[in-house]
Parts: sequence; C-alpha cells; structure tokens
Amino acid sequence: MAEKTNPAGAEAAVPIARLRAEVEGAVLLPGDPGYDEARAIYLGGLDRHPAVVVRPAGVEDVARVVLAARDSGVPLAVKSGGHSPFAVWDGGILLDLSTLRDLEIDPETRTAWAGTGLTAGEFTTAAHEHGLALGFGDTGTVGLGGLTLGGGIGYFVRKYGLTIDHLLAAELVTADGELHHVDAEHEPELFWALRGGGGNFGVVTRLRFELTELRTIVSGLLVLRATPENIAGFVKLSHEAPEELTSILNIFAAPPMPFIPDELVGTPVILATMVYAGEGPAADEAIAPFRALDTPIADMIETIPLPGLYPEEDDFHPIAAARNLFTDTVDLDDAELMLDRIAASSADMAAVQIRVLGGAASRVPADATAFAHRDRQVMINLAAIFEDLETAEEHHRWVDELTVALQKGVPGMYVNFLENVREGRIHEAYPEATWTRLRAVKRAYDPANVFRVNNNIPPAEDH
Repeated sequence: MAEKTNPAGAEAAVPIARLRAEVEGAVLLPGDPGYDEARAIYLGGLDRHPAVVVRPAGVEDVARVVLAARDSGVPLAVKSGGHSPFAVWDGGILLDLSTLRDLEIDPETRTAWAGTGLTAGEFTTAAHEHGLALGFGDTGTVGLGGLTLGGGIGYFVRKYGLTIDHLLAAELVTADGELHHVDAEHEPELFWALRGGGGNFGVVTRLRFELTELRTIVSGLLVLRATPENIAGFVKLSHEAPEELTSILNIFAAPPMPFIPDELVGTPVILATMVYAGEGPAADEAIAPFRALDTPIADMIETIPLPGLYPEEDDFHPIAAARNLFTDTVDLDDAELMLDRIAASSADMAAVQIRVLGGAASRVPADATAFAHRDRQVMINLAAIFEDLETAEEHHRWVDELTVALQKGVPGMYVNFLENVREGRIHEAYPEATWTRLRAVKRAYDPANVFRVNNNIPPAEDH
C-alpha cells in the first residue's frame, strides 16, 4: 500500500536520551522486548518502525513525551488501540497509551472515567457487570481514545446516538505540556472540538462517559441473497425500523463459510449484523420484516448478553483500498450499480457496507459537536481487499470511482474511516463552518501543529 511521506520534522534528532532520563514508564528502542508488539497495528501492509516507543506510567509521562516532541520537532504518533493508520509512524516517537487503563464506574450516577488505553470490548465487559452500557463501534479491539474523538458510530447509533453524545468530560495534555480538564463549563470550545475533531488538540488520557441501563440484546447475522430488490428493500426497512434496531449491511461475493451452501459460494450475498437494544417480542417484531424479505441463507440472530457484541477476533490484518461517504438514500439503481462494480472488481474481496443512521444521532444539533453530519441518513464504506501491493492503484481507483457514483448531495465522510493514503479529503469530514471553528481551536491550543500525525486539521493562519 502506498504511503504518504512523513510529516515535517521527520529528519529531526530523536531525543532518546531525554526520554530515558525523564520518563518513568518504558522507553523501547528497536530490538527491545515489547517494541514489535507496541508498533503492531490492525491494518495490513503498514510495517512502520518508530525510532522510540514510550509506554507512559501516567499522565506526567505523557506531558514529558509531548514536550520532548515539541522541542525536538520529531513527529509524535499516539496509539490507543492501533486501528488508525496513524497509530505508528516511521522514525518518530510512538506514545503507546495501552498502559493508561484505569476504569472507575459509578453505578449510582451511571457514569465512568476510563483511561484511553482501554478497548471498547474491555469497557463493555466491565460496564456489563453493573448492567450498564455505552455505544461504541463495531469492533471490540478499537481503543477508546481514537474511536471517541472521531465521533463513535456503532451498534446503538439510532437508539443512543454517537459515543460523543455521552461524553461528559475529558482530560488531555496539550502541546505546552499542560493537563486540562474540559467539559461543557470548563474550556467549552476545546470540549466541543474534541467531540469529532480527532487527535488534533492534545493527547487525551481519560474520558468521562454517561452510561445507559442495558444488559441484554437481540443480535446476530442475517444472510440473504444480494439482489437489487433485497438490498434496496433492506435499506428501506432499516429507515422504517424502530430506533432500537441498528443494522450493518455488508454486500460481497460469498467466500467459503460454514453457513454458506456450496452452490452459493462466489455469488453475491448480504451479510447483515442486526442489533436490537433490548429483548422479547418487540425485538422479534422489529426484525421480522427483514427475515421476510427473502428466504434467509442463514439466520443466527439470538438473545445474548451485551458483551457478546464483541466476540474474540481472528488475527487478521487486511490490506485494503477503502473509501467512506455519506448519502441519504440507496435505491434500486444504486443497488444494481453496487453489484455490477463488485462483480467487476479484481480484488480478492470487494465489498460495500451500508449503515442506516438517523434516530438519536440526528436529533443532536449539528453545531453541538465537531461531528456535524447529523442530517445524513446513510453511511457507506467501500473496500477492496488485496494482497499484491503492485495492484494497489487499481483497487484505489475502484473505490474512488464507486464513491463518486454513489455520492449524492454535498460530499461528506466520517473522519474515523479516512485512510492516510489518500490526500485532501479531511475537509470533507467537516462542513465549512465546522472546519473554520476547528482551525481556530487548533491555533489556540496547538499553533505549531505538534499533533500532526493524524487526519490533520491545520491551525488557522494569522490575519
């Protein structure tokens, strides 16, 4: 996979001696035990080697690392769970937050303080012990830091909104090495920017969330034939469904799988993850129309405890060309186009993922947080998974062209799904007014752009 060049400062001298002298936690160099584990990320095809890895013992260490990066000019990458393509960078400093794992849950107030080194699955399991829950993404190994700062679109987006809609406060270290406690009353403009603006404003070390009571859900896979009528019908039903029901619809040519009959291998299928926030007859009634679309190839929907959302994951590190977009409808013509393009792709697997949004997420005012695409009704992810790096451009062209064909209305995308290999799309994550406001906050807290190894929002220029 082609990568863009290192950010400015990549040739600066790495302050290893300073870090060893000042940091209480682990300072790891190439060859040290734990170094390769720390630089590992989810995405395949990215084999990056930071000059030094720091695993902080606490927030004081985070501040020391930030100041060392600022003073030296060396690029600073921040890793929470390792799903971001920016989690590791060649030649720079890697701040591995996996050691910041404190978790304080208050069942009486239904709130929690969580270290950003925790994963969505770990937090969900711990909260479940108190009958409490919070909507995260669709993968248990994603770190809380990156997922939350980008917005948090997950299995309960229609019922409970985005993860940031339940963020009460945050603690972060800014570019001057200072620790800030921000919420709606303390530095509200910075708090606004953190809710959707990504890691552009500092290193977030702790997050305070409001939780909801939820212990049991109805969830699982529903597999159908992928015809234009089934795809368009599924999306229509998802718009009409109760807000308790959220689905993630994946369309691809079926590989050999235990629940796929041999005669259907290689034919297009819908593999949908259905999640109903609750249980009982209401859940069955909500899911029944989807089951009636066509005779299911497989129906694995059942009542499960909430942590069952995040089963143990395979050691899979895909190389993929990917694009993300917002739209508002998926009709028969769109469905036919998706199937045609999937069939024409030369990738090992070409897939279209559709998520119908709306509900609670759409009722938050667009200017309340830096995530401002509240009015968009559908999010689509396109992916072409491949192994031969020589064919990368072909697969990137496939996702680029299909994005243009499917996009309706004003271009928009979800910052957490923005690849680092495609330049110039960061602005699409934010409407113009949001972008201008974010750049002003960036200038106030990080005028030198210390936090630039990310989907970068540049500081506003002097006037």
